[in-house]
Amino acid sequence: MGKNTLENAVENYLTKEVERRGGITYKFESPGQKGVPDRIVILNGRTAFVETKRPKGGRFSKLQKWQIDRMRKAGAKVYTAKNKEEVDAIMEELSR
Repeated sequence: MGKNTLENAVENYLTKEVERRGGITYKFESPGQKGVPDRIVILNGRTAFVETKRPKGGRFSKLQKWQIDRMRKAGAKVYTAKNKEEVDAIMEELSR
């Protein structure tokens, strides 16, 4: 499996889990702002951003790290997920 296929598997699992729990997820792109997270998740009255990566070797670029830190400092909930277990942990937190 290629890099994108493995990352897509994590992203697809995230999407299915959000929808299974009654939430909504959108693919997120911000023109002119590279490095922003892949997904917006709305679940149980909460909104969060999620950046997915492939399970092994998926690395965050310096720009992605900077954007995530910037968003968190501004008060946004931003999560990262490289596997199903990390997606499950995000779902648990957003379900509380």
